[in-house]
Amino acid sequence: MPPRSTPSERQRRLGAELRKLRLGARMSSDDAARLLDGERTRISHIEAGRINVSRNRLYKVLRAYGCPPGPYFDGLMEMAQEPGRGWWDDFQGLIGPTARNLAELEGRAANLRTHEPLFIPGLLQTEEYTRAVLSETESDQERAARYSEFRLARQRVLAADRPVPYRAIIHEAALHARIGGPQTMRKQLLRLMEVARLPHVTLQIFPFEAGAYSAYSRSFAIFGGAAPELDTVYLEHPLNSVFLRDGEHIDEYGKMFERLSVLALDPVDPEAAPESHEARDSLSLIQHVMYSL
Repeated sequence: MPPRSTPSERQRRLGAELRKLRLGARMSSDDAARLLDGERTRISHIEAGRINVSRNRLYKVLRAYGCPPGPYFDGLMEMAQEPGRGWWDDFQGLIGPTARNLAELEGRAANLRTHEPLFIPGLLQTEEYTRAVLSETESDQERAARYSEFRLARQRVLAADRPVPYRAIIHEAALHARIGGPQTMRKQLLRLMEVARLPHVTLQIFPFEAGAYSAYSRSFAIFGGAAPELDTVYLEHPLNSVFLRDGEHIDEYGKMFERLSVLALDPVDPEAAPESHEARDSLSLIQHVMYSL
């Protein structure tokens, strides 16, 4: 099978980790090729994510690189498994590779953390809100409809039999934006309160009075891997969204998220009685904005 021209983020990440381990073991590409009874170019393709490596050969390589047993070792072995056909493959040719990578990362994540300073996170959007956002950002309405369908399909990770733990921090500005009009926003805020009832969802609002840190941090998502070393950070940009795999960057964004969580209001607790809200929390702020629409 010829090398693939557009490897997925999972395939690129596995290759990048193997290269990092090889360099850490002070082994050359030729040394690694001999382990696999292959050529040096094969190692280059594997480390670029352009071709697969079997689990048996990966096990042999990881042991030779000195990778110790544990979650990181097991996580790499899992990444090498043929993923089968994910629902996102149905959108091949209809949706760009970045969006499909997002869906695969969400579907395989051990946990999810997102921070949004201007919009409601995609996993929490209503259909009306999603369509309103995409109709403004996409000039091609047929393309907007496809991306809307895809974004709503991604939400299945929160309703699966084993749903992924999800923490979201949303700036108060996103609650006040009149996207799609007052009725659309009322339904959207009700949706936030509904999803916040799920035991695996933690939702916090970052209020205006908490300062500028949310704007400084901008929008980002952290996909938890099988081990912390396999976490991935996603930064969305209209022209060039990026996935960060460097450990130092991942640590910094993890610290940013925890700082945002400390500055934000207490998480939504829909089960708490109204009289228990001695201080303003995320739920009371959502309700206040909704009633003012």
